[in-house]
Amino acid sequence: MTKQKSPVKNKKPFIISCGVMEKEIKQLLGRGKLDADVVFLNKYLHIDYEKLRQVLKASLIKHQDKNPVVIYGDVCLGFNGEMKKLVEECGATKVDALNCIDCMLGGSGRLLEIDPDHIFLFLTPAFIEWFEDMKCGTIEETRKKFSMLRGIISVDSMGDLDTFKDRIDHISEQTGLPVLEHKSTGLDGLKSVILKALEEPQL
Repeated sequence: MTKQKSPVKNKKPFIISCGVMEKEIKQLLGRGKLDADVVFLNKYLHIDYEKLRQVLKASLIKHQDKNPVVIYGDVCLGFNGEMKKLVEECGATKVDALNCIDCMLGGSGRLLEIDPDHIFLFLTPAFIEWFEDMKCGTIEETRKKFSMLRGIISVDSMGDLDTFKDRIDHISEQTGLPVLEHKSTGLDGLKSVILKALEEPQL
């Protein structure tokens, strides 16, 4: 029987992250607030749960010897624990957060304190780009699609959201949703949720 090689201890923590948070995480890395090797998966994988599951699983298997920490929310593969199950099956750990916005707020379900009934559209620069790339049809069709929501909350994590004002106003016009709040989060919440996950015992 061939003896299996022991996993090689990686010099830096290894992260597999949703591309929605790529700019913010690169900012943390650039400022020296985070020291890790990071692989970003395409943010548009969110459109298809099964495709995201396949790509994330493949990445977890590929990098399993590096004890990867996953930066995806609990509900990013569905609302029945699918993400936690996949991560545990692959012997990895993940951040304690519901989704990307919850990560920005520091995780642990803080998003529910702001939006317990899921009635707001949260916009970060990445989600603004996402919306602009979506094919929503006519204004009437777009407004019908978002009619169950009450309004927009823009999330400013890097202090540059003013440069997106015209684009946010355009999304407001397209969806028929008023801009209710500009929420300045900074990067501390994201940093804390990542560092907490990196400190978790590796399986």
